[in-house]
Amino acid sequence: MSEIIVSTTSRLEGRPAKEYLGIVTGEVIVGANLFRDLFASVRDIVGGRSGAYEDVLQRAREQAISEMRTRAATLGANAVVGVDLDYEVIGSNGSMLMVSASGTAILY
Repeated sequence: MSEIIVSTTSRLEGRPAKEYLGIVTGEVIVGANLFRDLFASVRDIVGGRSGAYEDVLQRAREQAISEMRTRAATLGANAVVGVDLDYEVIGSNGSMLMVSASGTAILY
């Protein structure tokens, strides 16, 4: 798979869309036990920030974007525009975190 360009903008400058292929998404759900395990081992809180939690969120975000890219490639796209990232707490007692990426797959 060649590199799929991902942009939060609605279009790519100098690369007009030839075809809009549809909405693509990628989702990752992180369970609460992961957060509990991290909390137990968090020792790097400085100034109210936790590097361990930030690392988990970064990996989840990267995985969601990667999944979205894969779905775009399946449609024959070479870019995804208008990308939006969302973070939601889900589960009966807010025990999981979902990171989702969505955008419009295009062929330019």
